[in-house]
Amino acid sequence: MQTALIALAAYLLGSISFAVVVSRLMGLPDPRTYGSHNPGATNVLRSGNKTAAILTLLGDAAKGFVAVMLAKYFAPQFGLGEPVIAAVALAALVGHMLPVFHAFKGGKGVATAIGILFAVQTGLAVSVMIIWLLVFYFSRYVSLASLCGAIVAPLLGVNYFGFGWMSLSLLIMGLLIIYRHRENIGKLMRGEESRFGSAKRDKS
Repeated sequence: MQTALIALAAYLLGSISFAVVVSRLMGLPDPRTYGSHNPGATNVLRSGNKTAAILTLLGDAAKGFVAVMLAKYFAPQFGLGEPVIAAVALAALVGHMLPVFHAFKGGKGVATAIGILFAVQTGLAVSVMIIWLLVFYFSRYVSLASLCGAIVAPLLGVNYFGFGWMSLSLLIMGLLIIYRHRENIGKLMRGEESRFGSAKRDKS
């Protein structure tokens, strides 16, 4: 029961869409109405407001980080361990993807996942970020870098946590992110995906 309540709290925190909130506060169009219709930092950047995009990125990452850090701090006080932290990590990501506060129309979860990884294991997060940056630098595809990160994170997770609840949570998170990028995968295979910085930015 305690695990379910804590996971629910993490889901609700994850359901705060900073792309929508920041856009409203800054008088920008709802990111779900233009571009890729994805409420994420990359799409907010299409508004031409870099500050809004950065705030969206930081906010989405922060909510994942805060959710897991709170779980890591309070779980031991209730006699709870890795299973509840793994559940919180997954719940926060699901909240971002299916936010109850925004008609269940959420983002693809990359920024939130990075925040979660930094709270779960800093070394793991840094490794995934390096891979993301390398793929992005050489390809200029945000979506391809995100997909590579989603694939590598669960594999590296086994090295840090072994085969357990956290590794399972990371695997499910990776699969969810890959699924949310299914349209991008099709475009990459057809050579239709736009590179970051091109006239038509990558819809990631």
